[in-house]
This record gives sequence, C-alpha cells and structure tokens, in this order.
Amino acid sequence: MQQSKAAKNPPAHWMRTLIRQGFDHLNAGRINEASACCQRLLSADGNLVEAHFLVGLIALEIKQTNNAIRAFGSVTQLDPTHGAAWANLANLFVRAGQSGRADSALAKAVEHADDNPIVLDLIGSVHGQLGAQDEAGKWFARALERDPDSLIHQINRANNHTFLGELDAAETLLKKVLAQAPSHPNAHWLMSGLRKAKDRRHVAMMEELVQCSKNPRALAFLYYGMGKELEDLEDWQGAFKAFASGAAARRTTIDFDESNEIEFFRAFADTYTREWLDNGPEGDPDPSPIFVVGQPRTGTTLIERIIVAHSQVHSAGELRQFGHCLRRLSDYREPTPHSPKLAQLGAAVDPSKLGAAYLQTTTALQGGLPRFVDKLPPNYLFIPLILKALPNAKIVHLRRGPMDACFASFKQLFADAYPHSYEQAEMARHHARYFRLMETWRQRFGDRFLDISYEDTAADTEPNARRLIEFLGLPWEDACLEFHQQSGAVTTASSVQVRQPAHTRSVGRWRHYESELGPMRKALEAEAVPLTL
Repeated sequence: MQQSKAAKNPPAHWMRTLIRQGFDHLNAGRINEASACCQRLLSADGNLVEAHFLVGLIALEIKQTNNAIRAFGSVTQLDPTHGAAWANLANLFVRAGQSGRADSALAKAVEHADDNPIVLDLIGSVHGQLGAQDEAGKWFARALERDPDSLIHQINRANNHTFLGELDAAETLLKKVLAQAPSHPNAHWLMSGLRKAKDRRHVAMMEELVQCSKNPRALAFLYYGMGKELEDLEDWQGAFKAFASGAAARRTTIDFDESNEIEFFRAFADTYTREWLDNGPEGDPDPSPIFVVGQPRTGTTLIERIIVAHSQVHSAGELRQFGHCLRRLSDYREPTPHSPKLAQLGAAVDPSKLGAAYLQTTTALQGGLPRFVDKLPPNYLFIPLILKALPNAKIVHLRRGPMDACFASFKQLFADAYPHSYEQAEMARHHARYFRLMETWRQRFGDRFLDISYEDTAADTEPNARRLIEFLGLPWEDACLEFHQQSGAVTTASSVQVRQPAHTRSVGRWRHYESELGPMRKALEAEAVPLTL
C-alpha cells in the first residue's frame, strides 16, 4: 500500500530531479530520454506545468508544430501568467500565418514577461517577424542587458540593427561577438554584408576557418561571406569558387523534391484559367493590398521601396498569410506547402472568404495607411487566386534577365526558403518553370497586373516609377524617387543595398562568371528560356 501511494504521490524532490533531468537531456539533444522524463512526470501529475512546457520544447526541437501549440496551450491554461509559454505560442502562430492569434499571444507574453533573457529575446523575434523592427529592438536590447555576453542575443540585435539601417551599431556588436567567439560563422557572414570589402584581411580569416570546420551550415556561412567580399574586390574567379563551395555545403542540408515542383506548377497552370476567374462568386472588394511578386533577388525590394516612399502606403514585409489562408480554407493537409492537391482544392475555395481571411490576418500589419505592400516574391504562383479573392488589389510583377536572376539567387545564402537555388541546373530549371508559368498568367490575366523591368528601372528610375505609381492609382509624390533615404526597416537580403540610390552595377553581373556558369546556361537553353530580356 505504501509503495502504491508513493507511486501516485511521488515526493517533490523526485519530481524536481526528474524535471531537471528532462531539461538536461533536451539541452544535450537526447530527445528520447527527455520524452521519457515527460511521460513519467505527466503520469505522476497530469497538471504539472513544467512537464507540459518541456513537451512543448521537445516538439519544437523535432518540428512538430501542432504538438508544440497544444503543449504550450496546456501550460497557459494551467498557468495563465506563464510568459515563456505565451511567447512560444506567439512565435508558432506568426510562423503559421495566424497573425490574430499571434497578436493575442504576444500581448500576453509582454504582459507576463519576466527577466528571463531567452524569453525577452523571443518576444523581440516575434515583433520582428510581425514587421515591428523598432519594437523588436527594444526587446533584444532588454535581453542583452540581462545577458550581455550571450552570442545569440548579440547576433539577433545585430541583425535588427542591420534591418533598421543602423550599420555602425550592427558592426560594433558583431565585433564583440567575434572577440568572444572568433570562429562564429554566422557573425562572419553578417559582417561581410555590412560594408564593401577594401582588402582581403577578413577573407583570409574565413579561409582559415573553413579548413577547421566540417559542419555544412557553418561552411555555408563562411563560404558565402568569402564570396561576397571577393566579389567586392572583383576577384571573380575566387568569388565564384567560394559561392559554389557554399552552395554545395548548403545543398547537403536540404531536401528539394523537384518532381513535386514540376507537378504543382503544371497543376496550377492547368487549373486557373480565364474562364475560372470570370465565373463564380466575387471576392472581397477591399482595394488596400499591393502585391509585389517575382523571383527573389530580382529587384522586388527596390520596387517595394519606391512604392512605400509614398505617404499613403505602408510596407507590411514578406507575408505568408495568403498561402496560409488558402491552405486553411481549402482544408489542405499534404505534408508539403505546395502540391497538385492545393491547386485542385484552392479552385473551390469561396473567394470572398479567402479575401476576407487574408485581410483579417494582416490587419495588424497594414500600418494604418490606406494601402499596404505584401512583398513575398513566390506569391506569383497565386496571381489568379489573388485576382479572384481580392479583385481590387494591385499586383506588380518584377522581370529580370534569367541569367542574372538565377545567379543572384545562387550566390545568396537564404534562411529556409528557395531550396532549388543551391545547384546551378536545379536553379535554372526552377526559373524555367516560373518563366513559363508567368507567360501563362500573362496570356490569361495580363490586363490585370503590371510587369516592370528591373533593368529598365535601375537604368532610368523616374519614368518607370511614375508608371508604377499611376498603375497603383496613387497621386505622384517626388518622395518616390528618394526611396533610399527612408528610415524604415528592410528585412530582406537587400537590407543594406536599398539604402543606396538605384544603380545598374548588378545588370549583367553574371557575365563576370560566364565560364563557370555553363550548367546554368545550358539548362536555361535546354528549356528555351532566353538568357537576357
């Protein structure tokens, strides 16, 4: 009897020890052992807050988003003042495109935030993902005040400074990181992007580090940093070698299913016809959204900055809400974000509900101005769906020469997007699918969106900017030509470049690497895609 009672009511010190062991296992990467601790704890006490929180952290580690949401939700039910759980929920909701739920959870996290620097940093990260970089900076700063030597807090604050155009402050923090951890690959990569290199000293440091590392993610950071600086120095051969090595390292960490991409591009083209657009119910008439779409690294940020220099337009950033709303309303349950099934299910979604859902989930990001820009490049996939769901929205599509566009992506280290961009032929074949799909959309819906050339805009900004603003139905403002003087945050790979006036230095840049880009060129030619436009 005594043993049975002890099993049902284990002593507090046993529970504390098991909780500590569970967190230790998780921190050491022993997921199975951490999970076993959770099972024992919850068997003993199903209302144990710490155990539910640990379940949430384990689910995060193994990328089980729904389980993480359930676990952190259980924590907040048991303890509504648990700031860390609210912060994790806010982060999960914003990643899932559920900005309304993210806002609510974030408000609770802010209300119940304690002095835990990890939680403060996470709150800053959520603010940043929601486009509030100024507010994010305040939370990153608070995290640093409490743990000034934390590398991750310094890196996040440095990134935030970069997005805000505060390059000197970013450089100061990154130098501190490298003083503490001279081999920190992410810090070296970020540092390389802040300034135009004037000599090879930093390159030499990174060259030494790649000899000592076998981690593919670390190697990718270092090689891409080297490539950027060698390109600054016009060492084209050395730059390409570094970019290619970085891409090869990053490619080993990515699972890219090209066959699925081929099928869903074909399904989208087969499904969304002009007849489909012109028939059936109408969408939401709200005219506020402006979608800027295209391939990454093709000038979408340049065009966005021209638009948001206008007094009536706010930059909402790169929003994933349209795709998230489409998947939710279509009850899409496939393991990949895009598949032929999405094309089939999406065609049956009520367009007014889709438009309303998009507007509702972006309310907090619209900036209180009459119009807002959603600059997520891959939304070109959804052009017909956007036209049907939001018939008064405007869509601007960026065109750039295919070789320049492909190489610009190939030499850019992305976070988790664009898995096709790390191998020359894969990049080119993806671009060919995009190129053909846009030709299809142009034939069917070309009267409903604006094509604008990156090359033309870079060479002669004013007439193209005027045409752009006229298409948007806005009165002309001279500020649209002074876009580089804006102080607003830019959270894309172009965050440093857009602080400069328009230029043509990137036009035809691929020709410096022409002899090394044979696989890319051959793949484009095999797909009958022109090398330049």
